[in-house]
Amino acid sequence: MQAFTRLTDVAAPIDLPNVDTDRIIPARFLRHAQDTPGYERFFFHDVRFDVDGSEKPEFVLNQPAYRGARILVTAANFGCGSSREAAVWAHMAYGIRSVIGPSFGDIFFNNSAKNGLLAVVLPATTCAAVRAQLHSRPGATLTVDLEAQRVIDAEGVAHAFDIDAFKKQALLTGQDEIGLTFSYEELIADFERRHRDAMPWLTST
Repeated sequence: MQAFTRLTDVAAPIDLPNVDTDRIIPARFLRHAQDTPGYERFFFHDVRFDVDGSEKPEFVLNQPAYRGARILVTAANFGCGSSREAAVWAHMAYGIRSVIGPSFGDIFFNNSAKNGLLAVVLPATTCAAVRAQLHSRPGATLTVDLEAQRVIDAEGVAHAFDIDAFKKQALLTGQDEIGLTFSYEELIADFERRHRDAMPWLTST
């Protein structure tokens, strides 16, 4: 997966609480593989586009100042609802690398770290204040520094956040759990050889 270290980029506010995974990527698109051309169009599809495919100008990511945002600042319980890893893939396909909010759906939160999307938990009052900054200063940037574990808001104020040490290391190195397992491939093979030599009757045909 793509590593995450430090990002300074435009941030967009998502004020609606309880944004579920079906809103992030509607279920009818789940049959598409992650590498499908145009996958980024599935991201918030039904709130970004009308039935004729034209953009809805009121949606925040369709507004010129926020169109290229790579950071979202959300309200509570973002990514709730049904389990679908595609909700994280859609973020990544669009170009979002970090989502900051007061709380997240558990499965979405865990899937984020496994796919290179940094989900940052900050107090609800902090998130509301940062969203207000972004509304008042469209196109403003935030900095998300994973190594230092802090978010620097649009006014230059730093906000510390906690993250599980394993998730942090995985994101910093771009190594998911499968990649971590493969890094022990030689040790695993050596163990299997010794196990086979010690107890050959288990593997005999």
